[in-house]
Amino acid sequence: MEWTDLENKVVVITGGAAGIGLAVAKGFVEVGAKVMIADFSEEAGQKAADEASEAGPGEARFARCDVTNKGDVDQMIQSTLDAFGSVDALVNNAGINVPRLLVDPAGKEELTEEIWDKVFAVNVKGQFLCAQAAARVMLKQSNGGVLINMSSESGLEGSEGQSVYAATKAANQNVTRSWAKELGTQGVRVIGVAPGIMETTGMRSEAYEQSLAYTRGISVDELRSKYGSTSSIPLGRSGKLTEVADLVVFLASKRASYLHGTTVNISGGKSRG
Repeated sequence: MEWTDLENKVVVITGGAAGIGLAVAKGFVEVGAKVMIADFSEEAGQKAADEASEAGPGEARFARCDVTNKGDVDQMIQSTLDAFGSVDALVNNAGINVPRLLVDPAGKEELTEEIWDKVFAVNVKGQFLCAQAAARVMLKQSNGGVLINMSSESGLEGSEGQSVYAATKAANQNVTRSWAKELGTQGVRVIGVAPGIMETTGMRSEAYEQSLAYTRGISVDELRSKYGSTSSIPLGRSGKLTEVADLVVFLASKRASYLHGTTVNISGGKSRG
């Protein structure tokens, strides 16, 4: 069965230069959609657009955007309209994670006000600014649109050393519920996606792994071994980025027309909230 309802649809994906964002971009191009990859890194973003364009009959372009800056976000949406003429779906995927302890007696990796504000700015304010700009367009369109907010299983369970990240992911799920109540009768669906442990992609920097390992009182090698373990996942394996992409593509399609205001967990059964 072909996804004919997504052919030529216009999809904006923030944080689309790598990882889940890039996989989602490829997934939409595969079904014939027109994708605007928005990312802070111009070099990585343009490379991702070129790579995604080769995934299928659709196409991908790039617009540089700092999701914490309203001017950047508004310009990115306008660039999408100039290029493709509409905004049919937004995948609010941009996000950062800075592992820190609430209190660190050694003073090495303690959560600061600056880090708290930075993570909230990207993960929560960024989703708000992008959703608002996209929704303004969708409400004027006869066919409405779909807002898809990327969250995480940590938004349900919390995560040691990642309290601020977990808090932002919980916020993502709650704005999804609220915006769904505001926009549903106006033709705009709002839905969330909460991935669990995903396959290793090489995206985690050495500094990130060192910080996370420190907050959990283990070595980097032990951390990598723990992340590689699937003992806590009922399906017995990590998720694939393409599986997240398939879910997001489905949620943007008419096949998911009655899914609204909820966050779908994709964690192999690890998170069942």
